[in-house]
Amino acid sequence: QVQLAESGGGLVQAGDSRRLFCLASGRTFSIYGMAWFRQAPGKEREFVGAISWDGSRTSYADSVKGRFTISRDNARNELYLEGNSLQREDTAVYYCAAGKVGRRQDAYSYWGRGTQVTVSS
Repeated sequence: QVQLAESGGGLVQAGDSRRLFCLASGRTFSIYGMAWFRQAPGKEREFVGAISWDGSRTSYADSVKGRFTISRDNARNELYLEGNSLQREDTAVYYCAAGKVGRRQDAYSYWGRGTQVTVSS
């Protein structure tokens, strides 16, 4: 079992930056691929970015490519998502997930409860 807890969400102004955190506990964090997903009001949860177990490979949704950066620190059991030039369309609950690397939700066995990011103009 892996327990995941997101933090770092809040209210930000359009154009600002925000860093989200995901702290993992339980089984060895470093063996898992990790990802961030998000769910906006009235929409389905969607893929944001993923990172391989050692951090050597990353992938991003087209909507955030060039603005968001996913990274991890296996020594700290932490996953990060740095969002720059935030837009109102980035308003969502952000979830971290652990499992196999991929863009599909069913690749991930463990999920956090999410952290809300609200971007105001």
